[in-house]
Amino acid sequence: MPAKRNNRFQPTSHTSGSALRQPLMSYQIRSGDTLSALSQRYGTTVSAFMKANPQIKNANLIYAGAQLNIPGRSDSFEPAKPTRPSAPSAPSAPANPGAASNAFAIARAQMGKNAGSLKLEGSAVGRAMEDWVPNNVNCASFVAGCLQAAGQIGHGDYSAGCVQLQANLDRNPNFRRVTLANASPGDVVTFSTGGGGHHTVMFAGWSNGKPQFIGSNNVNADGSQRITQGNMGYQILSIQHYVG
Repeated sequence: MPAKRNNRFQPTSHTSGSALRQPLMSYQIRSGDTLSALSQRYGTTVSAFMKANPQIKNANLIYAGAQLNIPGRSDSFEPAKPTRPSAPSAPSAPANPGAASNAFAIARAQMGKNAGSLKLEGSAVGRAMEDWVPNNVNCASFVAGCLQAAGQIGHGDYSAGCVQLQANLDRNPNFRRVTLANASPGDVVTFSTGGGGHHTVMFAGWSNGKPQFIGSNNVNADGSQRITQGNMGYQILSIQHYVG
């Protein structure tokens, strides 16, 4: 059923403010929209929409003017573009190496696991990750889950969206931004993958003069994610270090 006009809709705290302040995973329903058509547009499913928007009780009844969370929209992951540098030239070793965080050790312990299986585990990371997140966009969910399992954040700072997690950590006094040269294993790295996409991983150190990153990456044949470590050719937007 097409979206119905609801003149009584009032913006919530999630959607208030200018468009620039709204999360990238947010979409304002327009007259004529349906969840079926939107799921095709954004490469997801009606079921994923329902899980990401628990306020919707009937998949055939949505209201123009209301806001929707778009599963995976802000943490899409695209193949690396080798012509795009990941950062300014880096030293062969970090200028100010710090001790690896507990979150990094937790992330390393998940190496080789499929994100789709990990988020269903009864482990601390699995319990923290949101089950509804599609299996091809678990990057921010995985990093946030490791941070929560390490006690570096509470679930109030958890987010399955790259941009929202970045904003949450910017507001958290226990995190501060650092440069790549001063990064320590376990620091949270947010990339721009081009075309409005983002990817979130953890800094994992250096190898042969190249920065290494660990995270939930789209390396499976079906496009789903697995926990792997390696170099990435994306533009770094931020590196956030835990100081708490």
